[in-house]
Amino acid sequence: MKIYLLLAFVLAITLLRAWSKVEGYTGQVSYSPGEKLTLHVSTTSSTFSAEISRLGAKSESVLKKATIPGASHPTPENASSHGCAWPVALTISIPADWKSGYYHVTLSAPESKDSSCYFVLRESPAADPAPILLEFSTNTYNAYNNWGGFSLYAYNGRNKVQGHRVSFQRPPRSQFGNWEQPFIAWAEKNGIRLAYAANNDLEFHPDILKNRRLVISVGHDEYWSAPMRDNLESFIGDGGNVVFFSGNTCCWQVRSEDDGNALTCWKQPYKSDPVFEDGKGHALLSSLWSHHLIGRPENTLTGVGFLWGGYHKSHGQHMDGSGAFTTHRPDHWIFEGTDLKHGDSIGGKHTVVGYECDGCEIEWRDKLPFPTHRDGTPKNFKILATAPARWHPDDSEWYEKWEKGREGNAVLGIYERNGTVVTTGTTDWAHGLRGGDLVVERITRNIINKLSRPK
Repeated sequence: MKIYLLLAFVLAITLLRAWSKVEGYTGQVSYSPGEKLTLHVSTTSSTFSAEISRLGAKSESVLKKATIPGASHPTPENASSHGCAWPVALTISIPADWKSGYYHVTLSAPESKDSSCYFVLRESPAADPAPILLEFSTNTYNAYNNWGGFSLYAYNGRNKVQGHRVSFQRPPRSQFGNWEQPFIAWAEKNGIRLAYAANNDLEFHPDILKNRRLVISVGHDEYWSAPMRDNLESFIGDGGNVVFFSGNTCCWQVRSEDDGNALTCWKQPYKSDPVFEDGKGHALLSSLWSHHLIGRPENTLTGVGFLWGGYHKSHGQHMDGSGAFTTHRPDHWIFEGTDLKHGDSIGGKHTVVGYECDGCEIEWRDKLPFPTHRDGTPKNFKILATAPARWHPDDSEWYEKWEKGREGNAVLGIYERNGTVVTTGTTDWAHGLRGGDLVVERITRNIINKLSRPK
């Protein structure tokens, strides 16, 4: 009898935990010290707890709050597109001594499984500005978030339906741990001083670019608005430097709505976008930046693009690939101190070429690759290393300008336009830093040291 009672008790607790919930989100994606952080929480418990930690080279807990009054709130049918509209459960005045960075919020409640949300803390305007700004791919986090039923993808949407608008005002999903976290852990351990921002801070807080020498993108930086891109291109034109330690970068154009609390992107069914027939042209059409109607391929910003890149060891493409770059111009300053020779591999042990990759149209002369420039790649762009990549037919053949059977590459390269722009052309460059790859570390250090120093 005691065994049956014990089993019944365990089952009851399990069911209670499965039924009980605590979930939430922050009122904004990013804040500055001195501003008021709001937490919007729904829980089946009468109280909940919150712990806020800054995630960098180590996790630093900065605040704990217990027995916060809790309440359960309904989820609107359109929560994924227009937000939850939950009331404020907790307001915190952000102290001036909190450092810029990525902040993880752990939410706990009795008999409930913990959940989390996040926010980005910008550098205080009163601070001595760090020479390097790293912008998190928060638009991409939101694009893949299917909480409430829909994301900007069909594979994880309700009934496999793809959404075209996604709200930040709902419990988030983050990709921080995949790419930015290993990069930041390496940088902070090596004494590299960084300030941090969310994607849409480039649009709504462009002053964060002032007094910077270098802006860094890491990982999966896929969704960009026109103001984000305009402001960063102005930064480059004024002599600022940018490094894209990222891939699939600036692939889709989005439009920010509700003062930055939501993103719109129609993607493949671009003719359904109201911009398509509004009589004002297609410059803001929310589809591929490389779409011929937009006429502004990402190559003109990053040097490379997804139309000439694709997948490597993912989506069934090049699954037997080495995960490594092949070096073509080892005498370039980027490779200083690596002892690399023509044809040597870079980063294969830790698969630095992986998942999604960007490239350019290439022609080969005397066993060396050169851009054709027909795809928008700048005239002075130099290809330093490549790896094979290919877009999956299911993803590409909706585009009427696509050439079936096209093969692409991940391209590591560089160009100058007053400022210097470097791209690694792969989402997974930071995996080499996480794995302690000495060549990847040296290349990364060479780039950062040269491009962040004062002129």
